[in-house]
Amino acid sequence: MRRHVNGLCLFILLLLLVGCTTPESESVSPPISSNNLETLPSVEEWMESAVARDTSTKPIVLGFSQLGRESAWRLANSTSIRTAAAESGISLVIKNAEQSQTKQFEAVRSFIRQKVDVIAIAPVVESGWDSILQEAKDAGIPVIIVDRSVDVQDTSLFVTTIGSDFYEEGVKAGKYIQDRMRNHPGTIRIAELQGTSGSTPSIQRGEGFRSIFDTRTDIIFSQSAPADFTEANGKQVMKGFLQVPEEERPQVLFAHNDEMAFGAIQAIEEAGLKPGEDIIIVSVDGSRKALEILASGKINAVVECNPLLGPQLMQATKEIIAGRTLPKRMVPPEDIFTQESAKREMYNRRF
Repeated sequence: MRRHVNGLCLFILLLLLVGCTTPESESVSPPISSNNLETLPSVEEWMESAVARDTSTKPIVLGFSQLGRESAWRLANSTSIRTAAAESGISLVIKNAEQSQTKQFEAVRSFIRQKVDVIAIAPVVESGWDSILQEAKDAGIPVIIVDRSVDVQDTSLFVTTIGSDFYEEGVKAGKYIQDRMRNHPGTIRIAELQGTSGSTPSIQRGEGFRSIFDTRTDIIFSQSAPADFTEANGKQVMKGFLQVPEEERPQVLFAHNDEMAFGAIQAIEEAGLKPGEDIIIVSVDGSRKALEILASGKINAVVECNPLLGPQLMQATKEIIAGRTLPKRMVPPEDIFTQESAKREMYNRRF
């Protein structure tokens, strides 16, 4: 009898041991001890794992609507932005509007559809931006205005503007002419080659320049016309300016950018006149070519307009994504070049 009881007890004990064993498919990790620590993944491996990877490290996507490629300045501006984006690890989607506001609207809408993180715009003209910027705001995409400005009723439609003080550029040009012509007897006739009609630099450079002569009755703005910031149009418009009797010709030319000044120089020389002597010339931008011509004496002064805005744009983009507040306007440092300073600086120009 005792033998049967012992056998039954042994059988029950075996059943209990089998019942407590976990199937292989449901195995659990052994407890962490000094003996198995070396089998655990390192912190570096864990950080690289799909579970632990922080999705915020994905590249920021910046959509940029560039207005065109009308000048060396604009090409340098685009190059600066491309280079800075690559160096900053920002994914850049750039669309060239070819001087068309309609194409800029199309670009902004494409950026919205792509769900980019930030939109940057170098606007062709100041007006007409309210509706398209509202679309970007409704989509939750912040906007940075680059180089030029926009005239909108609600300034919350964009975060900040990065670019030159065009009004001050005009003031610098005006002060140079005022000083240069201070001993000139009689009336001084000034011709003006404006940029694209309705564009910020054309409007503000003209206003700043003219503000210097508000009280001067001996200054006459005899001729003024848009030449769209291009060399070809600068030459054509200047030819028209010179189709007047000799006593009505301008003694001063203010060109709103270097390219228009280059064209004007050709027209002046073809008319048998000496640029820089018969007609004093001031332009804006400060390309290497402009400084070389300035050093040769065919231009008398060049007001700097800095195109290298890429680093500032990328920094602003990162600040926005980080949730930081930016000033409404950011202006790069700029100078004015005369013949002597041009000789020193022309070899250092990056555009």
